[in-house]
Amino acid sequence: VRLVESGGGLVQPGGSLRLSCAASGFTFSSSGMSWYRQAPGTARERVAGISSAAGSAAGSTDYADSVKGRFTISRDNTKNTVYLQMNSLKPEDTAVYYCYTHRFGSWGQGTQVTVSS
Repeated sequence: VRLVESGGGLVQPGGSLRLSCAASGFTFSSSGMSWYRQAPGTARERVAGISSAAGSAAGSTDYADSVKGRFTISRDNTKNTVYLQMNSLKPEDTAVYYCYTHRFGSWGQGTQVTVSS
């Protein structure tokens, strides 16, 4: 199981970034996926999740209150990739962002997002 995040960087407040997480080594479509973040000195926080491609709730999403309306999680099962579109970014969104596969309990290495003027 391998997860590789990309797309982080430095952005000004109010800006946007799109994070990607490329998955390999497992049947991607069968796993719910989440994005977490961790700022220095804080616990890792779940910011968004998307269900697997199976069942009546296929592709359903949920968000932390702190990002609702600004972040959008999506997945492309043909590319084995999950995305996090982040708009209207705030300095408090600064953190290392990680993707996670619920089926296998595995994490990527993370990508740094810094929101600063």
